[in-house]
This record gives sequence, structure tokens and C-alpha cells, in this order.
Amino acid sequence: MNAEIIAVGTELLMGQIANTNAQYLTSRLADLGINVYFHIVVGDNPGRLKSCLDQALERSDIVITTGGLGPTKDDLTKETIAEALGLPLVLHQESLDYIRDFFEKLNRPMCENNVKQAYLPAGCEIIPNRNGTAPGCIVRKGEKTVVMLPGPPKEMIPMFEETVFPYFEGKTHQVIGSRMLKIFGIGESEMETRIMDLVEQQSNPTIAPYANDGEISLRVTARGHDRDEVEALIAPMVQEIRKRLYPHVYSDAGETLWEVVIKLLLERGWTLSTAESCTGGMLASSLISIPGASRVFDRGFVTYSNEAKIQELGVSRETLDTLGAVSRETAEEMVKGLAERTGTTAGLAISGIAGPDGGTPEKPVGLVYVAAFLNGRIESLKLNLRGDRQRIRTVSCLNALDLLRKMLLGIV
Repeated sequence: MNAEIIAVGTELLMGQIANTNAQYLTSRLADLGINVYFHIVVGDNPGRLKSCLDQALERSDIVITTGGLGPTKDDLTKETIAEALGLPLVLHQESLDYIRDFFEKLNRPMCENNVKQAYLPAGCEIIPNRNGTAPGCIVRKGEKTVVMLPGPPKEMIPMFEETVFPYFEGKTHQVIGSRMLKIFGIGESEMETRIMDLVEQQSNPTIAPYANDGEISLRVTARGHDRDEVEALIAPMVQEIRKRLYPHVYSDAGETLWEVVIKLLLERGWTLSTAESCTGGMLASSLISIPGASRVFDRGFVTYSNEAKIQELGVSRETLDTLGAVSRETAEEMVKGLAERTGTTAGLAISGIAGPDGGTPEKPVGLVYVAAFLNGRIESLKLNLRGDRQRIRTVSCLNALDLLRKMLLGIV
């Protein structure tokens, strides 16, 4: 089956918000074995929406729309599609009762225009919305299926997962499963070279790469008659990729590097502290966003100035004067002082030049030193990173975590 996604909203065309819904839906439809060949963005205009819908129904089996299901006059997706399909809108009492109850729980009056959200195409399957007032629906017209979902992702995603995904899963008559491999410390081109023959020979399972801020993800997806068959197809492929990309695959369950490091520390009952300069607390902040971090993470220092490095971490003034804050020696002294002051099992320190200013020919923007401490042992890295300030900070944190991961696993 082929699908098409139509995002409705003038704010999307004007660039006021990003069309993340299309990205999400395409990924999840791929998990069902449904191909997506077109993304369309159209403003809140009934004529243009109808034209897009007519074209989509000619070339696709499934059309999914997002947006335009609200209570205001410019929310006309449902009305336009119902008219195009020749279906009357009828009141769905259960949806209206839910909308009234929704406002009562908020202690707010329900406006009369919210009633129009409870009018849905005759004969459709209702998609309940537990996070908002706009129900969605699935409409069958001959061999074609039109799915209407609201625009806000916090409403759209649960509705898709709870109703739409199971609906199409039953139509494809097959079970589809996938595993997400997360990879760090290897370039995309080298990664592709190592597994090129697997990609060229793929049929079932398939391999799909995604790259983002220094990391690479590989989704391995298989189709079968049941979950056991699917897993039997996926497992050997995952094992082969792990072998070829060792030691760069840090998860085959879609976990983040932060989650993996926290998990490894939890398994050992060990603790972690951090000392940051150019990353300014990003490393600590990301760590404590992971559930369970409170049992592992002790404290974090942001020692941005030289004086802070001296006073808080005991970095030698001589080291700073002769070698500078951005040096391997400073990073190692930072993590050593961190370990002495906190008594944690592990420690991470980062010092560098995130830019866009501050670089010199000898020490350019993107030069970063990372040091890790584990049970009395110190390891460090010199990084020459590219990108804007945010990317340099993010990739610095990832390198620090990956160094600690490898130390925890005995790889370095």
C-alpha cells in the first residue's frame, strides 16, 4: 500500500512551525510496510485543499491529513474532505459529550463553535482524542482510505499509536518489527562502507540509516507471520552489524548514549560527577533528564573561568598560564580534582572552544579536550569538531559519554 501525507495549516507554509508530523508518520508507516511517496503542505484554503486531496486520491491508497480540525472558521479540513467524498457530516454524540466534559474538568465554559468538532463524516471510524477536543476519523471510500488527525503532535501521536497503527496493522496481514541500532564514533561514509554489501543485498530485513549531530542510527526492520519469525530475521542482522561496527554500536534497543551510561553505572552501583567549561552544564543537565539518574549522578561543576577551575577543581595556575584552559593537561587536572572532591567512582570533564569567537590558528574553534576518570584511572581525548556552537557542545558531551562507556566496558 502507498500513502500520502497532507499537512494543513498556513502557519506551516509560512515557516512559523516545523512539519514534524510528516516525519513521524512516515517513519511509523514504514514500520507497517506502507510506502510514503508524497508530503504535501497546504494552507487553510478549502479550494486548494480539495485540489490536493483529489490528486492524492488518484495516486495513493491512503491519505493522512494533519491539522484543520479545530473549532475556528479556518479549520475546514473535515468539511472539505467530507464534501469531496460526498459524505454528510453527522453529530457524534459521544464526541460532543467528551468535549463538554473536557471543558468542565478545566472549569472553563465550552464555546458554541466547539460543537462543530463533534460533527464527523457519516459512516467513519472515530479516533478518540484524549489530549484535546478534536476527534479524528478514518473514512473508507471504495479502495481508498482517508485518515484525519489534529495538528498538535501531543494529540496526533497518541491517536495514531492507539487507533491508526493497529487499524492498518490489521489490514497488512503481517507482523512488522524493528530494532534501532545507535552508533557513535564513526563517520557515516565509513559506516556505510563497512556494511555496504548488507545494504545492497537487503530484502527482508531492511536497513535504514539516519544521521544526527555526530550520531548514526540504523533501523533494521523485518516482516513475518508472527513476532517470533520477525525476531528470528532481525537478530542475526543486528549481530552482524554489531560485529562489523565494533565498538561503535552502543545500543540495539534505541537507547540514547545518556541512557546507556546511566544503565551501566546502575548495574555496577557506581556514581558519577561532572566538570564542564565550554558545555556549560549541558552534560549534567542531559544526564539528570534520564530516569534513575538520581541513584548515579552526584553533582556537576560549571567552571567556566580559569579562577573557577582553580578554586573548585584545584587545577594548577601554572598549567593554565603555560598551556591554557583548552589543553589535555587542564582537562585531566579538572577530572582528577573532581574525583578528589566528590569521591565518585567516575568523573567526566570537558574544556574547549565552542565558538563562534575565541579561536586562534593554534587553537581553533571546535578544539575540545575531554577527560574521564574511573576507579583511579584517567583517559582523555583531543577533538577537532565542526559546526555551530550548539553542535560543538552537543558532540563534546557525546564524546565524553562514549569515552566513559568504553572504559566501563573495558574497551579502552
